Amino acid sequence: MTNELDRTIVELQAELRNAHPDERRQIEAELDLALAECEVLAAEQEGRLSAEPPF
Repeated sequence: MTNELDRTIVELQAELRNAHPDERRQIEAELDLALAECEVLAAEQEGRLSAEPPF
């Protein structure tokens, strides 16, 4: 995982704690995307997922 991605996740989590109810869905969606990207990077590093196309 990259430092930038780590920082983004921490910032989004902090924003979510202090978010106005109208902003929560957008911040949650951004956090979900960042966490998914983190999971993909971890899977690629562990060899569970290949970044190469299957053909």
